[in-house]
Amino acid sequence: MREPKYYIAFDGDERRIVVDSLNRMRNKLIAAGKYTDAVDDILLKVANAPIKKFKVKYKEVE
Repeated sequence: MREPKYYIAFDGDERRIVVDSLNRMRNKLIAAGKYTDAVDDILLKVANAPIKKFKVKYKEVE
């Protein structure tokens, strides 16, 4: 069975904050002498993710 895909919507500032935070985490791991493979993978996915425009529909719950 396939695992579901999850999508996160960021605006420009949020994307910059996420990339900066991941880069800081990577630098801390390098300074501690630990592996950075997982952080590298996520950092590349976030930094190279395509920018898509979409509309958000809000639905009121009764």
